[in-house]
Amino acid sequence: MENNSFPIGKLDPRFLEELFSSLSDDKRVIVGPGIGKDAAVIDFGKTCLVVKTDPITFTSCNLGWYSVNINANDIACLGAAPRWFLATLLLPRKGTSEALVKRIFEEVNSACQALGISLIGGHTEVTPRVAHPIMVGEMIGEVSREKLIDGSGVKLGDAILLTKGIAIEGTSVIYQEKSEKLKEQFSDKMLSRMKN
Repeated sequence: MENNSFPIGKLDPRFLEELFSSLSDDKRVIVGPGIGKDAAVIDFGKTCLVVKTDPITFTSCNLGWYSVNINANDIACLGAAPRWFLATLLLPRKGTSEALVKRIFEEVNSACQALGISLIGGHTEVTPRVAHPIMVGEMIGEVSREKLIDGSGVKLGDAILLTKGIAIEGTSVIYQEKSEKLKEQFSDKMLSRMKN
């Protein structure tokens, strides 16, 4: 990668693999960084800690709710119970009010309570470097070694069970951000499905 300009979105997987190849190893890390690996797993004997970090940059609507739920989902995908959450909240100078910060914290608290998760720390900051609120969440979960789903047994030809629709999260975000424009093109029934 000679070009210093990257497109918007995730970094190129080949470039990431190059970066990962130079990282040090720890024998207790069962699942470390890698393409398609959404959380790390650390061996603590009979139990494992599952750790996930994910930023919410695509929307400011329901920011706290999305941060908790997206991180919790990635923990649960490895068979672990999400238990502890840390949140870093970066706020723009313009448009930040006590009411906005309280609303975001209420979203985090409500989402944590609904899932039995404790908010255990984080960081808040008003900075000129962002134009809208951004939250980076870190979720920590735990699972017994026997119940860990680390993906190492997945092979070509395995069946996939889809329990809900595809792109539910993305569809909801698009609705939150562009509902007025969508009203011009979609029925009320379809808009209701997008919203919920």
